[in-house]
Parts: sequence; structure tokens; C-alpha cells
Amino acid sequence: MRIAFLEDEPVSATTVCDWLREAGYEVVWFARGVDCARAVESERFDACLLDWMVPDLPGTEVLSRIQIKLRQATPPVIFTTGRDSEEDVVSVLAAGADDYIVKPLSRAILLARLQAVLRRSGAQAAAPTQNFGRLTVDYTKRQVALDNRIVALNERETDLALYIFQHVGRLLTRDHLIQVVWRLVPEVDTRTVDVHISALRRKLSLTPESGWRLVSIYRQGYRLERQKDIP
Repeated sequence: MRIAFLEDEPVSATTVCDWLREAGYEVVWFARGVDCARAVESERFDACLLDWMVPDLPGTEVLSRIQIKLRQATPPVIFTTGRDSEEDVVSVLAAGADDYIVKPLSRAILLARLQAVLRRSGAQAAAPTQNFGRLTVDYTKRQVALDNRIVALNERETDLALYIFQHVGRLLTRDHLIQVVWRLVPEVDTRTVDVHISALRRKLSLTPESGWRLVSIYRQGYRLERQKDIP
């Protein structure tokens, strides 16, 4: 389940991204309102979490652009802001937001409000666990088990593994993985991605013999495939 997250403050963004990923969501973070609006207009997202006060394009204008472009297909939207007057709350809800959370954010409240708007929109909650043959992925605990034994992964390997298992059969380019997994780490190159992918193949036994394999796509990226689907 994909969440578009607009927040121009990197430290806060990192914290909230971690909360959402630990709860089993795929979150795409945007520091600029223009980038967020363009992505939501062209890609599928199940919900939007928008900071109101963003320098280049405030959250209210992002919402307006999305509504004009997507009309009835606009995903549910939650606003986050330090503004808490009755007038502010009314104006945001009147603009079409589904909910409003005052900063500083609480992990429990944020996740509860997000689940509520997704439930009202008819979207399903993120599945806490998935099975992939010999592997069991627990998105809530951020663990991967091979033959019922927890595999020791470092934090970045865990981020990468959870993201890949949420996108079975989809080509994930190296640049995209850098943006999503290494989002705030400067000067990360594609070789770093390759090294982490190799580690996951080895540690999780993602080889044809195990029924799942992590395929290298020449000059592009990687794709997780079920072995029986491979010609």
C-alpha cells in the first residue's frame, strides 16, 4: 500500500518514513510540493500525507492540483501542520482533506488516522506478513525468516528486502532503489545497491533452487520473480 508523504524537514521525514515502513506501508517521501503533486498525478497512491507549510508549493495547493487532475480518483488525504486554530482546521477540511493532524506527530495517532481514512476509502490494511516459499516476511517486526529462522540483516538490507518483497515481479531500477531505500544518505552510487542485492541473494537464498530468485536486468536494475513463472 503506497503512501505519498510531503514534508520539507528531513529529520521529521525520516522519523515518519520509518514509522510507516515499520507498519508495512510503502512510503515515497517528497521534500517539494511540486514533485509530490506530479507523482500523485501520474502514479498510483493509496493515500497522501501532506505537510501544509512547504515553501515551494503548500499542501493545500498540492491537494488542489491533485483534485483537478484526478477528480473522483483522488486518494484520501491527511494534512499535518503546526497550525491548530478552528479556522485552519475548517479551511483544510473544506478544501477536501479527509483528516488533519497537529504537529508534533504521534506515531500511534498517525497510524490510527491513516488506517481510518484507508478503511473509509475501501482500501485494505497492509498485510503484516507474507510467505514466499521458504521465506516468511514480517513487515510489522521488520524481519525475514528462512526455514523459520530469523535471518540477520542490517538496517539497510532490511529496508531493501522489505521493499523488494512488496514489489514482486516489478522492475526496480538502481536509481529508484537509491531514492527509496537510501533516501537521505548522500553520495550513494549504484555499486552500493549491487553489493546489498548480492548480500540479500546469499542470506535469503534467493536462487532458482529455492523457488524465488532476484534477477538482474542488464543496465537497469532488479526484479524478484517466482521460479515457476520463469520460462
